[in-house]
Amino acid sequence: MDRTEKRAFVESLSKVFGSTSMVIVTQNLGLTVADATELRRNIRAVGATYRVAKNRLVSRALDGTQFDGIAPLLKGPTAISWSDEPVGVAKVLVEFAKKNDKLVVLGGALGNQTLTADSVKALASLPSLDELRAQLVGMISTPATRIAGVTQAPAGQLARVLGAYARTGDTEAA
Repeated sequence: MDRTEKRAFVESLSKVFGSTSMVIVTQNLGLTVADATELRRNIRAVGATYRVAKNRLVSRALDGTQFDGIAPLLKGPTAISWSDEPVGVAKVLVEFAKKNDKLVVLGGALGNQTLTADSVKALASLPSLDELRAQLVGMISTPATRIAGVTQAPAGQLARVLGAYARTGDTEAA
């Protein structure tokens, strides 16, 4: 990378840090190409990005952003992941780190709040935004189905009573 490419990279990364809500720093201790490809695929599936970059360039891009608290984590072979939906990317990275000991979650930042590795793991244990939406829809729709069942039950009972009455009336007439 020459100087102009580095400058452009730092500028683009600064824009990313200005527009995202979550950044996680991981340490790569020798992931194979297949493992890295699987990790990137999983991260893309949740709408996040995973990037290996020079620590010095990432530190420059962090200056003046809300994530400048994670700069001390940038030592050794690191990678950064970012997303607007914090739980999804945290889940993917923590689950991958559990299966593969060559990836270590170092920490991150959610907005201007710096997170430790344990904080990222706690965040990963929360339900994702999609899961929360599904739970909310389930909670809302359950009472509606109960109300529909309750309102339909008397009508059904009335129809059965009228049907029975009509049948008994037919037998009395004969």
